[in-house]
Amino acid sequence: MKRILILIIVASMLLVFVGCADDNTPADDGSGVQEVGEIILTGSSTLAPVVTQLIAEFMETNVTWDKVDSTFPAEEINIVINGGGSGAGISSSIEKTANFGMASKNVSEEEQAKFEGYSQYKLGTDALTIAVNPSNKIYESQDGFTSEELQKIFSGEYLYWDDVNSELPHSEIVVVTRDIGGGAHEVFQKKIMGEIEVSLNVIQAPSMGALVAKIIDNENAIGYASFGVVNQNEAKIIPMSVDGVDPTQENIISGDYKISRPLLVLKNGEMSPQEKALLDFLISDRGMQVVSELGFVPEN
Repeated sequence: MKRILILIIVASMLLVFVGCADDNTPADDGSGVQEVGEIILTGSSTLAPVVTQLIAEFMETNVTWDKVDSTFPAEEINIVINGGGSGAGISSSIEKTANFGMASKNVSEEEQAKFEGYSQYKLGTDALTIAVNPSNKIYESQDGFTSEELQKIFSGEYLYWDDVNSELPHSEIVVVTRDIGGGAHEVFQKKIMGEIEVSLNVIQAPSMGALVAKIIDNENAIGYASFGVVNQNEAKIIPMSVDGVDPTQENIISGDYKISRPLLVLKNGEMSPQEKALLDFLISDRGMQVVSELGFVPEN
């Protein structure tokens, strides 16, 4: 039976399942035909839904590897997707506990240097949109926020909504972020906060979906929500402009909207033929179509 196993890993959980996958090189069974085994992808919870849908289609269409390419063994296609965030995607690639890493942030030169052979493949672009609940009166009072206002909100200098705008009620601001050590927060820290630290009193969500759910459930909440996830929850959450620039696809592509980030698949070293076949499908026209359907900006 074909399967995809989706494990959304949070900090308190142990990644025991992947621990047996230190060497993902296909083994030769003695007949000259290499056994494929599992192909594991680990990382960004933002990118995971895109990859999950594409892999489901890949497996449903082909079922066994020889249907992908007649020179491949007649083995069942077995692909595992783990979450855990961009940091896990990078570290699992470095340590080779996954065949591919998924990252929704730029990989630093220092991180790249830890790979034996670094390769990245861009599926598209996401942006962190400053989003509020539709019932939040700030949506009616102003079009967006300045970077300075966001620094004061996320650092805890502004505690109540009337600190931001005197027309608003004296209601406590509920700030929601991704985990402070994660890739999304790294992007937000660099593009908006600079040297100013985010308050330790914010709510740290374990995934972008959980972050958006908090904003949907609380009219006083504000957070940096993925452009794709906001598009998937249209009208349930309101994206605001930043420094007068709206988070539209055009502004994200042009770079005018400054809180953007790439959606990357990472590889350490050479790919097996089966890995390359899978990657080729992920970056194919169909891959770009799914990237777009799920609300992100496709690479081509």
